[in-house]
Amino acid sequence: MSLERPNLRRLELSPLTNPLAEPATVTMGHLSVFAGRGQSALDPASGDTPSASVIRCSEECSAPEFRAALLEGIKASFDLSRTAFRVFQVIWETYLREKMGGGYADCVRLFWFEGGLNGVSIGMSEKTFQRGLKELLAKRFLSPRTNELFWVNPALFFKGDRIAFVREYKKCTPPKAAAPDPRQPDPRQMDIEDFIR
Repeated sequence: MSLERPNLRRLELSPLTNPLAEPATVTMGHLSVFAGRGQSALDPASGDTPSASVIRCSEECSAPEFRAALLEGIKASFDLSRTAFRVFQVIWETYLREKMGGGYADCVRLFWFEGGLNGVSIGMSEKTFQRGLKELLAKRFLSPRTNELFWVNPALFFKGDRIAFVREYKKCTPPKAAAPDPRQPDPRQMDIEDFIR
């Protein structure tokens, strides 16, 4: 993975504006993940994607099934490590307990004391939590607002009742075969001198 890991001791703070409010793409090797609440490649009204075939399935599920689908879909889309996924789950649960304004909270308070996150044990050490937090910062799930307050990416943290994960497959064009070098003899041709002897 080529993402730069943030240093938790020297975070670049953004106290006034949420840098995650604008849609962005996170690139991890050959995979690019777009996360944003703006216009996407999928037209929600018609289910169409310009110049592509689309197969869309819609499924109703219970609240626990929705939670599992949401968390697993985000884990798969962003290729989260086991540690980062555990930390994301804890932060997501913390986010859901935050006061909402306009249907969502734009920040989440995360501070470690008394052996737990916000004073509550979460079943992992502080170092494990920090390792997962670094990955979430690198993949633009969170952005520091102050030392213990983090902006959340509104495309990933929300209290909605539906989510769509779209995986687009693009057929790659095969590399063009190199043209034969005119200076090299063609192995299919016979030398005339061999033929007359």
